[in-house]
Amino acid sequence: MSAVQERLDALTSWHHDWSGLRVAVLGLGATGFSVADTLVELGSRVRVVYGAQDADRERLLDVIGAERALAASDEEQLAELAAFDPELIVISPGYPAHHPVNAWATERGTAIWGDIELGWRLRDKTDSIADWICITGTNGKTTTTQLTAHMLVAGGLRAVPVGNIGTPLLDALRDPVGYDAIVVELSSFQLERVQTVSPYASVCLNLADDHLDWHGGADGYRDAKAKVYENTQVACVYNRGDLATERMVEEADVVEGARAISFGLDSPPPSGFGVIDGILVDRGFHADRRDEAFELVTVEELESRGIGQPHMGLNILAAAALARSRGVAPAEIASAVLSFTPDPHRAQQLGEWAGARWVDDSKATNVHAADASLRAMSGVVWVLGGLLKGVDIAPLVAQHAARLRGAVVIGADRTEVLRILADNAPGVPVSEVLAERGLDVMREAVNAAATLAQPGDTVLLSPAAASMDQFDDYAARGRAFQDAFRELSAGKE
Repeated sequence: MSAVQERLDALTSWHHDWSGLRVAVLGLGATGFSVADTLVELGSRVRVVYGAQDADRERLLDVIGAERALAASDEEQLAELAAFDPELIVISPGYPAHHPVNAWATERGTAIWGDIELGWRLRDKTDSIADWICITGTNGKTTTTQLTAHMLVAGGLRAVPVGNIGTPLLDALRDPVGYDAIVVELSSFQLERVQTVSPYASVCLNLADDHLDWHGGADGYRDAKAKVYENTQVACVYNRGDLATERMVEEADVVEGARAISFGLDSPPPSGFGVIDGILVDRGFHADRRDEAFELVTVEELESRGIGQPHMGLNILAAAALARSRGVAPAEIASAVLSFTPDPHRAQQLGEWAGARWVDDSKATNVHAADASLRAMSGVVWVLGGLLKGVDIAPLVAQHAARLRGAVVIGADRTEVLRILADNAPGVPVSEVLAERGLDVMREAVNAAATLAQPGDTVLLSPAAASMDQFDDYAARGRAFQDAFRELSAGKE
């Protein structure tokens, strides 16, 4: 083992000596900047290598004393790395496993970490060292992360949601007061590079094909997701209705004494969360869990709050299991659930126009998420398409063809989507949107959907695809859909 590797292995605390360590940070998004800012504070020599200009963050890098290099191509980035000769590379989540930097680093024996691995090693800046509650899954991660943090706060704990949800983990770890618990939403990209993290509790909500191009196939994606359970200390929470998540728990190397806790919409077994006679219940943490259960909330109460959909029920049960593992009381769980408001763009009801209901589910960036929304509806005019990311949506289309009133296809991969609709839903009227970017796309889509919809139908934006071909992100796609709907309902052309 080299002297550099020995030093890296020993760097497991904020209070260790990080000074002078040459670290290359790849990427200048929110995560990349948080990494650079943290390591400069620790005295490391940091060079940020990035592919697109960002005037504000570039200026901040100069202020904090980090080096920077704009390098648009892979070749330019590798040249910058070679010139800097880093002892460690911290890579942003957007760099796939097949990116040339991975082969370059492997050949040279240079360690690559993600921000999550770095954060785990730096978690002890304050005397209050937070427990980590880690959440992943193909669908529902953000909502479950928000719910879990909301429940922990209702239980009197200082808690914060971070990670893939948008707030960099390292920003929370540098809070001068510290937290009792940090709820970490983890993408498969982030999990790919986790090495030593040991969560207090963890969950993989579900598993369906996604990001296959990034991971090189379904096995790579599954293996990345499964890492969420490794070294879990107290509770491995899994989905009873998704056997893949149960197998992940069975195969995980966990801390002795960690329990497996299941959730599902059926009647729960002991050590499970579920639904009995229209009531969400906890049998996982009841002293007499073989015969008794704690009542949490009723399905009727959820429906009155507009969060009674099946996928929301699953998210609530998973979050409740995580929060209960950290000691939050059933009454506090109930209070948190009934005061929770989901983020925009996840099955968000926009209103009615010409007798049809309009729903923004732009956050459905994959098949699994779109399936959850389509299952709850009939008479659907479906707005779909974008970047398919190597995923075959034909089974999804075939499964829901009978509930479709029409389809409106957007996105760079629309030729493939049109072919799949023709093959698997041949009787469904289809409109293709030719606009290429932003609000123009959604104006055309909304007008086409309004033509296809009949009174009693639902116009559903649930793309089953990523958004970056035509929008900055799924939120921008959803906002454009909402703006176009407002123009339509106001009678604007």
